[in-house]
Amino acid sequence: MPYQNLEELPDSIKKHLPAHAQHIYKAAFNQAWDEYQDAARRRDDASREETAHKVAWSAVKNQYEKNNETGQWKSKKSF
Repeated sequence: MPYQNLEELPDSIKKHLPAHAQHIYKAAFNQAWDEYQDAARRRDDASREETAHKVAWSAVKNQYEKNNETGQWKSKKSF
């Protein structure tokens, strides 16, 4: 179930991540969805969707981090 646009992302993503981070999440999820179609390529018997979400979060965390005080996600470049 790749995402066609940002509006299709889960509410938790739309509510908490800035727009640029949402784009990163969507692109990484869609890439992982295709890449991990074969269950043999996934770890720990994870589903295709679960794996794609993990990859997407990892991609976001490469460029963004959550401020523990405010709960806001900010670019690592701005810290």
